[in-house]
Amino acid sequence: MKALYIIPILAILILVHELGHFVSARLVGIKVEEFGIGLPPRLFGFRRKGIIYSINLIPLGGFVRVLGEDGKSFDPGSMQSKSRLQRTLFITAGSLMNFLLAFVLMTALVGIQGEARMNVYVSEVQPGSPAQAAGWQSGDRFLTVGGKKVTSVDQVVAITEDYAGRPMPVTLLRDGQTVETEVVPRENPPPGSGRTGILITSAAEARMEVDSVEPGSPAEQAGIQPGDIVVRVGGQPIEDGSAYLLALRNAAGTTVPVVVERDGAPVELFLSVPAKIPAQSDPHVGIAARQDVIYHPLPWWQIVPRGISETWNVVAQMFHGLVQLLRGSVPFSGITGPIGMGQLTSEVLAVSSAPTWVTLTNLMVLLSLNLAILNLLPLPALDGGRLLFVVIEFIRGKRVSPEKEGVVHFVGLVLLLAFMFVVAFIDIERLVSGQSFLR
Repeated sequence: MKALYIIPILAILILVHELGHFVSARLVGIKVEEFGIGLPPRLFGFRRKGIIYSINLIPLGGFVRVLGEDGKSFDPGSMQSKSRLQRTLFITAGSLMNFLLAFVLMTALVGIQGEARMNVYVSEVQPGSPAQAAGWQSGDRFLTVGGKKVTSVDQVVAITEDYAGRPMPVTLLRDGQTVETEVVPRENPPPGSGRTGILITSAAEARMEVDSVEPGSPAEQAGIQPGDIVVRVGGQPIEDGSAYLLALRNAAGTTVPVVVERDGAPVELFLSVPAKIPAQSDPHVGIAARQDVIYHPLPWWQIVPRGISETWNVVAQMFHGLVQLLRGSVPFSGITGPIGMGQLTSEVLAVSSAPTWVTLTNLMVLLSLNLAILNLLPLPALDGGRLLFVVIEFIRGKRVSPEKEGVVHFVGLVLLLAFMFVVAFIDIERLVSGQSFLR
C-alpha cells in the first residue's frame, strides 16, 4: 500500500507544473481555454470568465489548454501572437514552478529538521601511496584538509586537487585522538589511484541502534541486545554507519571490546569479528542496526542559503546521472516510470529510519526537480522541444511554419509514448521478478 503514495505525489507535482503555465499565460495575455485537474475524459466542469475549469477522470496532475498552441490561430490572445520572450516565459513557467516547489520543500525540511552533519573517512589506503607514507589508516576521519574543515567527499577531493605536488596539512581523528599529518598529493597519479591513493567514504552523524541480533551469531554470544546503542568499537567512537563498519573491518580476526549504551548506562562487551571481511561488505557479526540521523538546528539566517545549496546539490547529481546515462555508464533498465517510482517509494519507506513525512518530502523534492529538468530537455513534445523552436526562430529571424513544428511534435509524442510503454514494461518485469532498487 505504501507504493500508492506515489499517486498523490505525482498528481501534486504535475498540477504545480501546469499551474505555472496557467499563471504565466494570464500574465502575458495568452487566452487560457481550459484548466483541468486530472487528465481527460472530463467528469464535470464550469466556465468562469471565459475559462473552463474541469475535473477529469484520471487523477494524475492536470493540463492547460491555450489559444493558438496548435499553431493555427494568430488572434491577439493566442500563443502565436506573443513575442519570443513572452512565449519563453509561458513555456518554461511549468519547470520554474517545479524548481520553486523543490526549493520551498527543501528549505522547509532544513528549517524544521536542522542540519545533518557529515563525517568523511579514509576507507582504504593503497600500498606505496602518499597516504600510506603520511601514516594514514583505514578508519581515520578527516577533520581538516588544507586547514579547512571538511564535511563532504567532494570537499576533500577539491582541496586535494589544489595541493597537487605540494605538502598538504591534514588533521585526522583516530581512536578518539587528533592526529596531525602532512601528505603530498601526486601530480600524475596512476590511473584509478587518485592523488593520495585512498578510497573515501562518508556518512551522516547518527546513533547506531541495534534492531535485531541473529541467534547463534558472534553478536549474541557477546551479549549484544536489541535496543543497544553502539557507542565504541575498540578505540573508535561510533558516530555514524561508516565508523561502525570501518571499525569492525579493522578488527577482523580479533576479539574487540564494544561499548554499548543500555538503559542509559554504558556496558562493555567483547565481540569476535570474522577473519575475512570483503571491502564494502557487511561484517557478518549478526547485528541488524538502524541509523538514527542526528540533526542540529540551524540559525534562522542560514536556513534559506542552506535550502538553496541543498537543492542545487540535488540538481548537480541529476545532471551527473544524465551525463552517465548518455555515456552508457548507466543501463537503460535503470530508468523508471510511475510504476517503478511506486515500488521505489515502498522500498525506501520500508528501510528508512526517518519519519514518513520526511522521506516523502525528500522524494517530492527529487521528483519535482526531475520533472523540471526532463521537461526542459530539447525533445519534441516536451516544453524544451517547444523552447528549441523559439531559439531556432531567434537564430533564423523567422518562425518555423506551424505545420512543420506540429509534425515534429506529433512524431515526438508518438516516440515519447512508445518510450513510456517500454519503461512501464521494464517496471512491471522488475516488480514481477521480485527485483529491488535497493539491492
